[in-house]
Amino acid sequence: MSSTINPFAKPLYIMTKPVGAVCNLACKYCYYLEKSNLYQDNSKHIMSDELLEKFTKEYIESQTMQNVMFTWHGGETLMRPLSFYKKAMELQKKYARGHIIDNCIQTNGTLLTDEWCEFFKENNFLVGISIDGPQEFHDEYRKNKAGQPSYLKVMKGLRLLNKHGVEWNAMAVVNDFNADYPLEFYKYFRDELECKYIQFTPIVERISHRADGLHLTSLVQKEESELAPFTVSPEQWGNFICAIFDEWVRNDVGQTYVQIFDSTLANWVGQQPGVCSMAKYCGHAGVMEYNGDVYSCDHFVFPEYKLGNIYSKSLVEMMYSDEQKKFGRMKFDSLPRQCKQCDYLFACNGDCPKNRFAVTDDGEPGLNYLCKGYHQFFEHVAPYMDFMKKEFLAERAPANVMQWIKENNL
Repeated sequence: MSSTINPFAKPLYIMTKPVGAVCNLACKYCYYLEKSNLYQDNSKHIMSDELLEKFTKEYIESQTMQNVMFTWHGGETLMRPLSFYKKAMELQKKYARGHIIDNCIQTNGTLLTDEWCEFFKENNFLVGISIDGPQEFHDEYRKNKAGQPSYLKVMKGLRLLNKHGVEWNAMAVVNDFNADYPLEFYKYFRDELECKYIQFTPIVERISHRADGLHLTSLVQKEESELAPFTVSPEQWGNFICAIFDEWVRNDVGQTYVQIFDSTLANWVGQQPGVCSMAKYCGHAGVMEYNGDVYSCDHFVFPEYKLGNIYSKSLVEMMYSDEQKKFGRMKFDSLPRQCKQCDYLFACNGDCPKNRFAVTDDGEPGLNYLCKGYHQFFEHVAPYMDFMKKEFLAERAPANVMQWIKENNL
């Protein structure tokens, strides 16, 4: 039953926005750029050293587990000077008190320098790079404020990360433009970039007109909205991940790690997936803006999902509040009947609640917009997942699936 959820079963996790929504790029599909409209009374959207120390101390003290993960997100995180992150490292050491602390940072890669990369290597940062595939695909939407493409600068940044031996992974947005070229997309990351860890994120946004100046639509909004033109279609998404899976499962299991495939296998064997959108419940991962405001989730930075501010409420008080627990339970409790009767509910769990604005075959609201694509994917991969599950439970390598495919001419 949802009422028996133990909120302390997972580490308290809050993504941190040191520059709010400020960015040197103006990617057309970015869901976060417009969040600056929530803070128009402050021209400088940067986290103060005072707040950095308060958050660091309280965040570490709030943990129920030994390992602590600090995640720096934007906007563009590197628009804060290196001195800010050096200060963050000092504060983490000051307040660690036996905790094992890790850091990951998401960046568009255009501002990377030797100095940044030396710092990341020295402090064991995991760097997430936003890149949407080959130059033609990447530059379609990822441009700066003057409309200039960003691909070449990102490539320069990647070369610097490799030069200094910094661990990095790729976060690629799948949109209406690049979704029709799945194999070119995947082979680019695998063969040209030699990227071992890839996260494919389907872009789904709705546009409406809100009184608070935001244009992207919140889940609770009832007024009419329309799909953003860059949104990937359910059919595109299904075809995209199925095509890439066929290449991966025959050649790359255990060598190239694709988040959606790893998370699917985790759900197949009954373990927690590595991505919250495929978990049964959510609500354990909040986000803190540059001024200390805490929201339920990075994709729910709307006034109606604000939990409070760190200067007036503790992180524990906000993240374990009845309001946040209700938000977390809503992911499962609000599923329509069609989802709860689906054979693949265990694998999908309805995906991210922000995308649940479609209706079921019976006209019931709350169906995930990408449902058709996900159902196609799970039906397609089921035989391979069943085999890998059997291998995993027998304490053998799931990568044996590649030999099984060859032996059976699949």
